[in-house]
Parts: sequence; structure tokens; C-alpha cells
Amino acid sequence: MNARINPSILAADFANFERDLGRISSADAAHVDVMDNHFVPNLTFGQPMVERLQEISPVPLDLHLMIKDPDRWAPEFAEMGVFSVTFHAEAATSPVTLAKKLRERGARAGIAINPSTPLSAVEEILPHFDQLLIMTVEPGFGGQSFMADMMPKLARADALRRSHGLETWLQVDGGISLDTIELAASNGADTFVAGSAVFRGDPGEQIAALRAAAEAAPHAH
Repeated sequence: MNARINPSILAADFANFERDLGRISSADAAHVDVMDNHFVPNLTFGQPMVERLQEISPVPLDLHLMIKDPDRWAPEFAEMGVFSVTFHAEAATSPVTLAKKLRERGARAGIAINPSTPLSAVEEILPHFDQLLIMTVEPGFGGQSFMADMMPKLARADALRRSHGLETWLQVDGGISLDTIELAASNGADTFVAGSAVFRGDPGEQIAALRAAAEAAPHAH
């Protein structure tokens, strides 16, 4: 397995984004959490900010929209030329239509599910998506502890994509560190969002260590 490491810029220095993006140039993408203070109790980056990040980032942008009306707003983010747009199953009214719109605008389409949302909520529509994001914390704030009880859900998603021959990436977000990444990888994750684990030390070294740990995990395919 080639493990993809997408550092969350929620853990970067907001006054020095250009510098911190430069420090993660060895990552696969920069994970950008767009929160509207409605779907989750936090407010982060809006469209002007994402547009600017897209201009200065040395790596592709992997957007995670934690917003109330993704059907309305997600296509506009895709039009900025970002690599990937993930929206929440709990917030979208027409997820398959929205996935199609994102792909038409050149972005990969991702769907996310909260810890309390069962895999069955997205099982039927998974073939329409390039990525499934399984939240391993409650969405809203960085620095939370990894929820190991999400691993059976992750393993089921992995089995599902294999049985259907899907190329869908399996992303995990929340509490990913050197202590938890092997567990997530051994349950089928191939794309990892890490925030404080990357920015707390030397980002380049942390990215390399996380990638190596994920790729060495048992049962990782």
C-alpha cells in the first residue's frame, strides 16, 4: 500500500500559512477543514481563504467541508481547482448528484461520515465516490483523541470496496499519530489526515515517519 499523508492545516500557524505549507511539501496533499459554525460548532476558512491557499500551496488541496448546505456550496469550491472536495453524508440532500458536479468541475469527490453515522448510510452510493472519509473523532476541533471503536466500521468499508472492486480511497481524520496510524492502516485506511502530529515537530520528518509506519502496518494491502 502507498500511504497518503495529508496534514491538516488546522494545526498550522494561521499567520504563517505560506511558510507552513512549504514545510509540508513532501506530503500528498494539504487537508483544509472548511467549517461554517452551523454543521459543526467551529468557524474556520471560507472561500477567499481557500482560493488564496490554492494559489500558494506546493501540494494539492484536499478540502473537507463541514458545512450545512454542501449541495449549494461544494461545486464553487471545486471550481477553484482544488484536488479533492469531501462533504458530509449527514448534510447533503443529493450526494450522488453533488459527486457528479464535483467531478465535472475537475475535483475528486469524497463523502464523509461522522462517528455516529453507520456505514450503511453510504454503502449503496460508494461507487460514485473517489474517497470515503471515516471520522475518527467528532468533527469540529483539532487535537482530539483517536476513536479506536471506529476501526470495525473502517474494516467493513475496506471489505466493501474490495468486494465491489472499487478504487475508492479510505481516509481517516482525527487523532492520527505515530501511536494510531498503524491500527488505522491495518484496518484498511490508505489516506491519513494528521494535524498536531505533523506540525508539533519537524513536519518533513513527521510525514516520513507516519508514511513509513502506515506502510509497515500488518494486513496493509
